[in-house]
Amino acid sequence: MAGCRGSLCCCCRWCCCCGERETRTPEELTILGETQEEEDEILPRKDYESLDYDRCINDPYLEVLETMDNKKGRRYEAVKWMMVFAIGVCTGLVGLFVDFFVRLFTQLKFGVVQASVEECSQKGCLALSLLELLGFNLTFVFFASLLVLIEPVAAGSGIPEIKCYLNGVKVPGIVRLRTLLCKVFGVLFSVAGGLFVGKEGPMIHSGAVVGAGLPQFQSISLRKIQFNFPYFRSDRDKRDFVSAGAAAGVAAAFGAPIGGTLFSLEEGSSFWNQGLTWKVLFCSMSATFTLNFFRSGIQFGSWGSFQLPGLLNFGEFKVTSEEVNSSIKTFFCPNETYNDMATLFFNPQESGILQLFHQDSAFSPITLALFFVLYFMLACWTYGISVPSGLFVPSLLCGAAFGRLVANVLKSYIGLGHIYSGTFALIGAAAFLGGIVRMTISLTVILIESTNEISYGLPIMITLMVAKWTGDFFNKGIYDIHVGLRGVPLLEWETKVEMDKLRASDIMEPNLTYVYPHTRIQSLVSILRTTVHHAFPVVTENRGNEKEFMKGNQLISNNIKYKKCSILTRAGEQRRRSQSMKSYPSSELRNVCDEHVTSEDPGEKEDLLQQMLERRYTPYPNLYPDQSPSEDWTMEERFRPLTFHGLILRSQLVTLLVRGVCYSESQSSASQPRLSYAEMAEDYPRYPDIHDLDLTLLNPRMIVDVTPYMNPAPFTVSPNTHVSQVFNLFRTMGLRHLPVVNAVGEIVGVITRHNLTHEFLQARLRQHYQSL
Repeated sequence: MAGCRGSLCCCCRWCCCCGERETRTPEELTILGETQEEEDEILPRKDYESLDYDRCINDPYLEVLETMDNKKGRRYEAVKWMMVFAIGVCTGLVGLFVDFFVRLFTQLKFGVVQASVEECSQKGCLALSLLELLGFNLTFVFFASLLVLIEPVAAGSGIPEIKCYLNGVKVPGIVRLRTLLCKVFGVLFSVAGGLFVGKEGPMIHSGAVVGAGLPQFQSISLRKIQFNFPYFRSDRDKRDFVSAGAAAGVAAAFGAPIGGTLFSLEEGSSFWNQGLTWKVLFCSMSATFTLNFFRSGIQFGSWGSFQLPGLLNFGEFKVTSEEVNSSIKTFFCPNETYNDMATLFFNPQESGILQLFHQDSAFSPITLALFFVLYFMLACWTYGISVPSGLFVPSLLCGAAFGRLVANVLKSYIGLGHIYSGTFALIGAAAFLGGIVRMTISLTVILIESTNEISYGLPIMITLMVAKWTGDFFNKGIYDIHVGLRGVPLLEWETKVEMDKLRASDIMEPNLTYVYPHTRIQSLVSILRTTVHHAFPVVTENRGNEKEFMKGNQLISNNIKYKKCSILTRAGEQRRRSQSMKSYPSSELRNVCDEHVTSEDPGEKEDLLQQMLERRYTPYPNLYPDQSPSEDWTMEERFRPLTFHGLILRSQLVTLLVRGVCYSESQSSASQPRLSYAEMAEDYPRYPDIHDLDLTLLNPRMIVDVTPYMNPAPFTVSPNTHVSQVFNLFRTMGLRHLPVVNAVGEIVGVITRHNLTHEFLQARLRQHYQSL
């Protein structure tokens, strides 16, 4: 037919489902790699990888377990508790450092400018005072932006990135020492420079970096400093310490250790247990205690008084402290009066929050309305610039101003003079912050701990719930928006109910790149250099059952009789056929060929399909460095029946090649050198890149036995497993790769994080509806 091109003419001649023009189903387009995404949709990027939270129980790990006894187990647990305590103490000291220098620079700036204003108000040179303020702010902000040039990932609060890391996504550079230094000094200069940002949000990122780096006792930024510390050389341990560090950052920022623990649980960590909860709470308590001890001693000169548990303290309500009265500004006002606008603008933001919470004197509605509008607009503008910045304090200050404005209106125009304006300011701050970040449980506890008012618990909880529901009606939270803009494949808590119309076979990746238990070095190097996969199934060919795949003129698969369709459509439906223990494209192609053999012209017997059938028993092609198996393998070669034996990581294969673990053809695999668990994990977390290695000394004909180092029993699912079950298993267990294995032990596909993102599932659901 005129509408069909090339080799598709035979399909169109045989099957009536091919019309005047060539049409391909979504499954066919996916198999052929011709899917086109919507241009306006921001899809998750595929260069983000998952963390290996699941243990690889291979032979080196089993050797460690054999030598493990109760004494070594208790020692390991004791070292972990000491690390958790050290993370909390270091996070508290980081918060102390930031607070001390922010207070020092802010006092220096405001002291110089205030003296200039008081002097120039009499001499008429206020422009000079404004230039001095501008000079201070520009200098500080310049240093903050310069640090972001050194480490771009230090921009912003870092909470979205840490949320992704706790969700199981490996964000490049997010927990490096250089990122910590740029984040700490950058937020110091940003806050001192008068930007409408806070220092509490970056504390969470700083604590997470401390948690990731301290137990490693090494850093890529300080290569010459190396310690022989054999513990915690896995993503599993590192992610647990990051959870503890993030919770310690929240605890140091707000003096809320329980709120920090709940934050780490609510906002990120997919895998959680009782032991981890206890360690995270201990780490948060350590951070709060350390910061409170040193900050109270430095500020009040009374060591051990413990009066300042966090960087942001809301104070006791209905009690006006000396700090509140001392921050009142009297610019251009006569005696015994104060300037309410200058009190809000010409003070640190934390002092402005305390004024709105505890100041008995009235703020005029005009001042509050003008301050709210200006501050809100400037805070929105500031949040997107490339400096380390936090969102908590600007949100609290905006909300407190709005709540105080509502209280003033109720007092002045409705006659409710008995209400306390500070309570309305607190509720407004909670509503504003909750509507932006969409946190519920953790934020409720943080605000209760910060105010020491359990009686405000129910109003705060109701406020946060209403704010979240209202915001969710329009869009996502600010952190989820940032995650989406960066294209990070974040997994939500659960899938939608309608996704259960899909199964594992509908979302898996059927085009596999695999290795054999005994593989030549040239094949391993070729696979590693021509693919970007981070894990490879270890398989053997299952050719013994091929003849059983043909059952007359119809394919029987799990008692489902598929309608006869074109060859291309059948090849495109590999996902559905993989549900069967008898899923092999060639058998189906033979069935269709047998059915139409009478209508076939003699000159067309040697077509492409017949050639594929004749190559059924031919060996796999030799792999050379300039040949990509993922591109050059035919459809026949990609979908051979393969018995699944295990999963091996790219990092493990590279380690084996670097250390020359191989044997020759004249030897047995028992002569291959054996690597210990410590040797396999020595290069963690940055394993060598295959493209940077000089492998000229290796004989390409040597053979590598990968079976001792693969994971022989990873989590697997059946092709018939519903998506909700796949999703819960993948997210809860913190998996990186999930093989799909049929009833006879043949691997038919692999599911990764990208196959479970909301966008990918939506696309597959649309294809499902189109195929009905």
